[in-house]
Amino acid sequence: MRLTLYGRAGCHLCEDMAAGLDALGVDYEVVDIDRDPGLKTRYDWEVPVLVGPAGEVCRHFFDPAAVRAYLKIG
Repeated sequence: MRLTLYGRAGCHLCEDMAAGLDALGVDYEVVDIDRDPGLKTRYDWEVPVLVGPAGEVCRHFFDPAAVRAYLKIG
């Protein structure tokens, strides 16, 4: 299952979440909210936000337990 990480360039929390996802071997794509006015309006002060097909997994900080539970791993 592929997750989507909404973030922006220069966001250290976004980089931390990406590193955590990498450490768990999670398949994800990064979407830069600053490239889409609608996403910027929706997530401007909320990044990073991790979303899957069934909804939001976590926001602001990487939560490995939430990711594992969402993906039913570990």
